[in-house]
Amino acid sequence: MMAARKRKMLALAAATSEQTVSLNKHNKDTELKPKDSQTALKKQPSQCENAQSAEAERSCYFTGNEQQHRLGEDFFKQPCISLAKAFLGKVLVHRCADGTELRGRIVETEAYLGGEDKASHSAGGKRTERNTAMFMKPGTIYVYPIYGIYLCMNVSSEGEGAAVLLRSLEPLQGQAVMRQLRAARHKEGARQLKDKELCNGPSKLCQALNIPRCFDRRDLASDPDVWLENDPDTSPAKPQDIVSAPRIGIESHGEWAKKPWRFYLRGHPSVSVVNKEAERQTLSGNVMNDLSPHAVKPDTGQHNVNRT
Repeated sequence: MMAARKRKMLALAAATSEQTVSLNKHNKDTELKPKDSQTALKKQPSQCENAQSAEAERSCYFTGNEQQHRLGEDFFKQPCISLAKAFLGKVLVHRCADGTELRGRIVETEAYLGGEDKASHSAGGKRTERNTAMFMKPGTIYVYPIYGIYLCMNVSSEGEGAAVLLRSLEPLQGQAVMRQLRAARHKEGARQLKDKELCNGPSKLCQALNIPRCFDRRDLASDPDVWLENDPDTSPAKPQDIVSAPRIGIESHGEWAKKPWRFYLRGHPSVSVVNKEAERQTLSGNVMNDLSPHAVKPDTGQHNVNRT
């Protein structure tokens, strides 16, 4: 009798234990569902976050040989107008998060001297959260939005608050990707862009090379994702091939709008706006009278190349 009762009690205890384990498992599964749901709804990483992740993954195979023509920090240590002209013919490279490299040769720039230059974002030495990069060391990228939806890329030079606007590029590598990036901003059914139309404007080149806002304040001389390099197959532009013309879109700034501080390669199809009168004046040498002496230095053709 006692043995039977004991067996009955053991069976009851086992059943209770089994039910408790089952209940705990059910509760645990229920508690995990909200967490799993939050993970599934988690915001996709931004382009900048992807770039940072890719940079860490890429460090193991990033070698100097890939960038033997990269321009180092000494190249950027030039007065604003000198740097604006030195940029012509150089190649801007953006290595995307997936390893794709987009390349374009710079064919048009604009110099913004800061200080007394009323057309500059840093006119009068004005410093803001937006234009901080203009006051950082030469070679610092300054990316700012226009019209709320487009971006422009500049690079700081020597001089307080001075920077060069990259205005047009000649596409060299990754044209198919560039065309897709540009098409994303076009209406459906629009005609396909020609190569010369992919980067022929400051906002267009940012779209085509996928330059994000988070590139602002990054160092063009050392950044792993974006850099400037020499083209070993192209000779430096000759002075007579560089046109000096008034800058574009700053008509409200009076005499400063007339300064011939836009520079482009004569006859290049990717130039955004051709100025025939400025081309004639450039050939005659008259335009040089309007160049600010403190913003120019002789171009020796000797620029630092980072080979590390």
